[in-house]
Amino acid sequence: MILSVQNISKSYNEVPVLKGASFHIEEHDRAAIVGPNGCGKTTLIKIIVGAVSSDSGSVAISKDTTVGYLEQDVSTRFTGTVMDVLLHTRQDILDMESEMEKAAALTDTLSGDELTRNAELLSSLREKYEAMDGYSYRSRVNGICKGLGFTDSDAERDADNLSGGEKMRVKLAQILLCAPDILIMDEPTNHLDMSSLEWLENYLKNYPGTLLVVSHDRYFLDRVVNKIIEIDMCEVMTFTGNYSEYAVKKEAVRTERMNAYLNQQADIHHQEEVIRKLQSYNREKSIKRAESRKKMLAKMTVLEKPREYNDAMKIVLEPCIESGKDVLSVRSVSKSFGSRVLFADQNIEIKRGEHVAIIGDNGTGKTTLLKMINGLELPDSGEIVLGTKVHVAYYDQEHHVLNDDKTLFQEISDTYPKMTETEIRNTLAAFLFTGDDVFKLIGTLSGGEKGRLSLAKLMLSEANLLILDEPTNHLDITSREILEDAINHYTGTVLYVSHDRYFIDRTAVRILELSGCNFTSYEGDYTYYMYKSAELKSDLNVSGNAAASTVTAPASAGAADYQAQKKAAAEKRKRENDLKKCEEEIERLEKENSDLEDRMSDPAIAVNSVKLQELSNRIEDNNAKLSELMELWETLSED
Repeated sequence: MILSVQNISKSYNEVPVLKGASFHIEEHDRAAIVGPNGCGKTTLIKIIVGAVSSDSGSVAISKDTTVGYLEQDVSTRFTGTVMDVLLHTRQDILDMESEMEKAAALTDTLSGDELTRNAELLSSLREKYEAMDGYSYRSRVNGICKGLGFTDSDAERDADNLSGGEKMRVKLAQILLCAPDILIMDEPTNHLDMSSLEWLENYLKNYPGTLLVVSHDRYFLDRVVNKIIEIDMCEVMTFTGNYSEYAVKKEAVRTERMNAYLNQQADIHHQEEVIRKLQSYNREKSIKRAESRKKMLAKMTVLEKPREYNDAMKIVLEPCIESGKDVLSVRSVSKSFGSRVLFADQNIEIKRGEHVAIIGDNGTGKTTLLKMINGLELPDSGEIVLGTKVHVAYYDQEHHVLNDDKTLFQEISDTYPKMTETEIRNTLAAFLFTGDDVFKLIGTLSGGEKGRLSLAKLMLSEANLLILDEPTNHLDITSREILEDAINHYTGTVLYVSHDRYFIDRTAVRILELSGCNFTSYEGDYTYYMYKSAELKSDLNVSGNAAASTVTAPASAGAADYQAQKKAAAEKRKRENDLKKCEEEIERLEKENSDLEDRMSDPAIAVNSVKLQELSNRIEDNNAKLSELMELWETLSED
């Protein structure tokens, strides 16, 4: 055991964040801390590294163990170029090199015993240098620098003038170069493009030390970790396995806890009813028995109700009208900024109902394409044409569509003036803004809060083409899964940019990869793209100047199975959506019948035979529709 956390508790302003948190990590473990935003993940790792003190409990780390910590803060000041900063990360290696050079330089000037002593010193220094991995240090610096997306020209830039995201990558490179025994990282995948993400995953899978990471990147967690430490309602629980295995086990635990909670609540209500009956008898013996049961209830440890994750945020995406079959055409479009060409003479077609993800490295022009589709940027040449009856809603990752000087209430009210105050409050409540939160200025919101507000506006738009730029940024895992479900049930068209590979895998039916100034289309999800793009780049060695193309599965049994599975998955999503609509219509008609029956019992109507007949006819019509809907519901349910 290399790290032990025992009974850690922490509160802020008497509000508990952690209660009796306990877990341990073995040497070479790859562990992740997960949980909703604000649950205490960063607080826990800061307690482990000693940056924050706990109210109670203890942290024990094995003797002579080195600990490295990557935090999310980017306020660090750097001196020198990126390469200078990275090389001087291991100043001890550079100092050893300097000592070796001095000793080597003296060799030609010494003789006799002095020469012997100097040779012994040089030999000793070289042994220490080798033990420090000094001979491979510069190549490790170059490898990590390139792996994290820094080009040769980037390496010569002034490190202190980098953007926040670039500084985070420098800090990540530094901690990897230090190679501590325990590597603790808070959201290390932020600011990395897909190439860098894949490189980091492979690096960490082969890392010789122990890893403890906080991350919302489920694809990363699936590929790297073997233990999940979950924080839920101030308590910590440990699961073995990666994220997907944890999700299955977590659901089983949640179901078990919910059953235990419901059973206990039923028992409590039963006991309370028995107590009331005993007291009502008003006899000494009955009263004593009632008091005995009261004491028993008082001693009972009441279970907390498990968190209802699916009720955390409510997103329902539904277009107001259906668009034409041809939703979007990008025709011979080119775009450059100065001498930097993003793409040239590109053609893209998006059809109704498609969910298409655009992927590519940072700076290739993905967001620029979305801005051009929304008219915020103009192409240098070519045209972008929207189809008939297409209504667009745009989710901007920088939230420029929000006015920082307005309150949340004003933002919704001004955009949708026909909404009542109650409707606005109910919408904001669905996105976790309640009470006086609705009167906060948007400029004071966090990135996650702005993301939720933008999603609220997206839901209200009722558009049939959603254009989304990094929609999962700042969302915790639970919120991402809720958004995934909403998009999967959305019958309109979706075009989005994302680095969240798990999200892409669950929601995309086609991938557009932007690489080498060209778009290549892959008919499938992210898993299929990974398989096919690797095969394509290996076998065909596609030129960087090749025209945009479409890649589909080859005519093989495996590919046919894959396409059959994708088709089956799409049909399943459609059936689920039809089932949901059917259930909603059944519920609406049943409620309408109930209201009609209430009206028929109204004394004023009961004496009006014409009105009674009218209401009776409406009920009969509804019953006929209900009969058809129930048959449809049975068929869909069986499917």
